[in-house]
Amino acid sequence: MKVLGIILIIAGIAMILIRGFSVQTEKKVVDIGPVEINKKENRWIGWPTYAGGIVAIVGVVLVVSGRRKD
Repeated sequence: MKVLGIILIIAGIAMILIRGFSVQTEKKVVDIGPVEINKKENRWIGWPTYAGGIVAIVGVVLVVSGRRKD
């Protein structure tokens, strides 16, 4: 549980600093026999800042509870 807690703390801090990322997708617009027209779109995948805080807090709780059992 201690290792999982540390991983969650790092992930939570990363989520606070990096608020999301962009993914490029390709969408088929026209497909007429051998002719094909595609459109590239950028999609933003993001999360709220407080989600990173919650993940970090859960990680701290896991690390602290892991110390008490040892």
